[in-house]
Amino acid sequence: MQHIIFHDLGLIAYKQAWDYQENLFNEIIAQKLHNRDTTPNSKLQTSNYLIFCEHPPVITLGKTGKDNNLLMSEAWLKQKGIDFYHINRGGDITFHGPEQIVGYPILNLDNFFTDIHKYLRLLEEVIILTLAEYGIKGERIAKATGVWMDAAIPGKERKICAMGIKCSRWVTMHGFALNVNTDLSYFNYIVPCGLTGKQVTSLEKELGTKIPLEDVKEKLKSHFEQLFSAQLVLNNAEVVK
Repeated sequence: MQHIIFHDLGLIAYKQAWDYQENLFNEIIAQKLHNRDTTPNSKLQTSNYLIFCEHPPVITLGKTGKDNNLLMSEAWLKQKGIDFYHINRGGDITFHGPEQIVGYPILNLDNFFTDIHKYLRLLEEVIILTLAEYGIKGERIAKATGVWMDAAIPGKERKICAMGIKCSRWVTMHGFALNVNTDLSYFNYIVPCGLTGKQVTSLEKELGTKIPLEDVKEKLKSHFEQLFSAQLVLNNAEVVK
């Protein structure tokens, strides 16, 4: 059973969390390079991390995203206090904001399995199992990574969790964004995930009431441990300077 160091960063600026992810990602890469060039007795145990956080309003565009999926000018976004970043994950465009749980697994997949397709399906399954505890049926759509509702009903498909990752040398970063009590009006400023004609939803919208964020986090953590055969280890240290 692998140990995964868990950090809950709370509400944190996107760039600050991105930089922190990059630091952990580079740390694991360095550990792997050290192990490649050293004797068995000198090898390091590579680390694994899971970060939860929320972000102030921010729109991010993945490396394969199209600029025209941003429906407002960057100047307009700045005036409204919405940050905008081109970032190094897969996928297209999405929104992050308060009351949305963002999960960033930074894992050495050599410690688990070296299969990106399996990794993404397990991330989706973490969300699907969590939604099931609230009586919501989460589903998949082929070639549209993430978790949806009414996926097979044209015109009613609505996304509740977006996903986009980066993986290099079998080390992952970025991850998922689950809409809990998220202000969905911000999604009107983009073509979410670059998919036209698709809706966005949240736990609050589907259930008609606000859901305690901490309850959702505990369910996500439990299912993550189960599916990745891992134990989350809480780190209370100050992790972001």
